[in-house]
Amino acid sequence: MKKYLYIVGGCLIILVSWQLLCLTGLISSLLLPSPYKVFYSYIELSTKDYLLYNIFYSLKLNILGYIQAVAIAIPAGFIFGLIPPVRKLFSRYVDAIRYIPLTATIGLFIAWFGIEDTMKIQFLSFGIFVFLLPTVVQRIDEVETVYVDTVYTLGASKWQTICTVHFPSVISRVSDDIRVLVAISWTYLIVAELVNKTGGLGALVYTSARQSRVDKVFAILLLFIIIGIIQDRLFMLADKKMFKHKYI
Repeated sequence: MKKYLYIVGGCLIILVSWQLLCLTGLISSLLLPSPYKVFYSYIELSTKDYLLYNIFYSLKLNILGYIQAVAIAIPAGFIFGLIPPVRKLFSRYVDAIRYIPLTATIGLFIAWFGIEDTMKIQFLSFGIFVFLLPTVVQRIDEVETVYVDTVYTLGASKWQTICTVHFPSVISRVSDDIRVLVAISWTYLIVAELVNKTGGLGALVYTSARQSRVDKVFAILLLFIIIGIIQDRLFMLADKKMFKHKYI
């Protein structure tokens, strides 16, 4: 209960300070709109700019990109991490892939997949995959050898060792990394939505900025924060359900 009181109190302090700063006139309302203008802009965003449609459009792309990236990165990570010949051949390339400037690859994805939703999902999925694959390999390296040696001593096969030691240990840790990637994924989603601008919060915030509607920009940025917090809480709840041992 105290935690929520602190959160509410902190929000109130920020809003009051924000309003007082606007009242002083030190900063133009064109640069920093008042909280009232920001919250009032949600009416126009909802009625004229189809805010709910754009929220669900962005969430759809985000979820589909996540599912595809996770479905590919986790098996690929286990292959790279547990099969020595494959690791020796590709380990340097797996590490180097992190340094790719992903926003610079948007042109390639347009050439490969066009400018519709498929391209946006593939681009987002690639952005998540680039960070997640080396992370899975790293988590495999972090599995304590004492557990591996123990199951080998008990007569477990290689496959049984993967299923009973590597997989539970790696997945329970990778779940935390996936939560961290939520914030990063929204950055790439906005880049993808600027192509064709058929919908999404990224396209909407860009259009609002071009129209000099700073109040709308602030309102959409607040939505990003709220959606991100909700996603993080949902990931946390799912993590607690699936990996109870981490919270004992």
